Amino acid sequence: MIIKIENLSYVYNPESPFETKALDNINLEIENGDFVGLIGHTGSGKSTLVQHLNGLIRPTRGKIIIDGLDITAKETKLRTVRQEVGLVFQYPEYQLFEETVYKDIAFGPRNLGLDEGEIDSRVKKAMELVGLDFENMRDRSPFELSGGQKRRVAIAGVVAMEPKVLILDEPTAGLDPKGRDEILGEIQNLYKKEGITIILVSHSMEDIAKLVNKIVVMSGGQIAMEGTPREVFKNGKELEKLGLGIPQVTDFMRKFKSKGNPVSDDILTIGEAKVELLKYLRRKDNA
Repeated sequence: MIIKIENLSYVYNPESPFETKALDNINLEIENGDFVGLIGHTGSGKSTLVQHLNGLIRPTRGKIIIDGLDITAKETKLRTVRQEVGLVFQYPEYQLFEETVYKDIAFGPRNLGLDEGEIDSRVKKAMELVGLDFENMRDRSPFELSGGQKRRVAIAGVVAMEPKVLILDEPTAGLDPKGRDEILGEIQNLYKKEGITIILVSHSMEDIAKLVNKIVVMSGGQIAMEGTPREVFKNGKELEKLGLGIPQVTDFMRKFKSKGNPVSDDILTIGEAKVELLKYLRRKDNA
């Protein structure tokens, strides 16, 4: 496995009137190459958890081992942690600051002390992976780009560090439908090409169902549920109690079946629903 979290707890403002337990005894294992969807209502502990994985927060109790490295150990350097785990925050384009796209993406690799040849190679590769044309975009100011392009530049800056784990916290927040689809497509492309472990934090059950192979559901600072998308989304009523839901197409198919139509309701995507409904119509025509 690449990530092992043991008895992880975190308390904000300890020993004060504002003391809040954000994480409560989290135990979780993520295998190398997993694409994990992390879901939960606001305040469930998702962001606090992923910030621990990047070393931005030190646990109150427990430990985190990533690729054999105990990142919670006092002697572990944060620079080493951030080479292992890349974290893309919500609205990462607000962190762009260099005068060109190239310089912004190269900032992280340059801070690693890499030579210019390696930096150039990493920038080119990262831009290609997120769908940015190197020759046409390298010398442009990031502040002249569209929202979706800025988002890609920010993601490329993390990808250029070549982390073994990439965490994306609501990567499509604030984008229009076209930009949203493009970003999700590039994330999927990155996963297929590089095979790195990805953790996607999202409120969109449709995106989660379409992209990930494992879901972790958080509530009240604890893990309420985990499993494959089909396993988790079978528990619609339990998810509703947690302030969540299931993909709209899954909900439609279950309601359609409840009206006496013999179809599978174990459907997660529009593509799967199309196939199942075509089968249903053919059976009906042949009856």
